[in-house]
Amino acid sequence: MTIKVLGSGCTNCKTLERRTLEALDELRVRADVEKVQDVKEIASFGLMHTPGLVIDGKVVSQGGVPSVEILKEIIAREFAAAQS
Repeated sequence: MTIKVLGSGCTNCKTLERRTLEALDELRVRADVEKVQDVKEIASFGLMHTPGLVIDGKVVSQGGVPSVEILKEIIAREFAAAQS
């Protein structure tokens, strides 16, 4: 699983990265997590608002910072979809 945290490096972007790592740890799911700050790459995902979260090429969140619990739900759903 590859997860990208999209954003300029603002406080919300850093919070999203931290919460994502926490959710992965709690779920015991392994993933490559990458911070993406390049505007062109962010735009390539069609993101209208940052921060954004992309799992295996699919935008799963944008314009806000979900709670760890919500992130766990998103990650578990995407992980299950990748396994089927």
